[in-house]
Amino acid sequence: MTAAPRAEIGVFGGSGLYQLLDQAESVRCPTPYGDPSDVCTLGVLGGRRVAFLPRHGRGHTIPPHRINYRANLWAMRMLGVRRILAPCAVGSLQAAIEPGAFVIPDQFVDRTHGRADTYADGPLVGHISAADPYCPELRAAAAEAARGEGVTVHQRGTLVVIQGPRFSSRAESRWYTACGWDVVGMTGYPELILARELGLCYAAIALVTDHDAGLEGAPEVAPVTHDHVLEVFAANIARVRTVLERAVGELSPLPACGCQGAPAAAGLPRRDDP
Repeated sequence: MTAAPRAEIGVFGGSGLYQLLDQAESVRCPTPYGDPSDVCTLGVLGGRRVAFLPRHGRGHTIPPHRINYRANLWAMRMLGVRRILAPCAVGSLQAAIEPGAFVIPDQFVDRTHGRADTYADGPLVGHISAADPYCPELRAAAAEAARGEGVTVHQRGTLVVIQGPRFSSRAESRWYTACGWDVVGMTGYPELILARELGLCYAAIALVTDHDAGLEGAPEVAPVTHDHVLEVFAANIARVRTVLERAVGELSPLPACGCQGAPAAAGLPRRDDP
């Protein structure tokens, strides 16, 4: 028999979000894919039962290419989570998208390599659709919550996910910009595709911290540094928390978006009880 869900909404995040939940308790969630990045914290946010997991571990000790994304998503599913909100720091590739703004991506480009990015790695084989990878309901809720909190928000955009842990070269950044992509980050893939294989709704809430390797024709805009990302993210963490709380509180009780049907359409089994 499937156990009663201990949480309905999951949040991946990092530094500054550890105190996100009220009535919090810590739970260890070993999975068939190894241990997740850290213990999961269960609690209440916006009147809903929420599970929080720091994707880089407490103290930010796990670089993006070493995160056990499969274990992280599987742990969330074990706890009963059906929806994932994923705050992340990104660099802007377009002059019109300024630091401090939020972007709610609707498309991604994968530039990573070597990351375990599927549960269907044999003998079961399935081909998940990635045409519209992000949940439309969650994206709309996140954008509306950001507007409600007075945050500048871009309701769509393409997130290019790079391997990390290094930042882009100027040539790479120019290429991404010329392709028309909007923001660049290191953790969005394979997180969203693994969520889709499990039938989970997923939306990223991308906080713009910098202009990546700089802006063409604007020599005064310096390339990003690690310290600068942490500084801007820390300055905006309160806004991230309030947007998350507002979005979670305004979600409908049950999703009606169709994300749950993605695994079956790909020939993958239901994951009612991982």
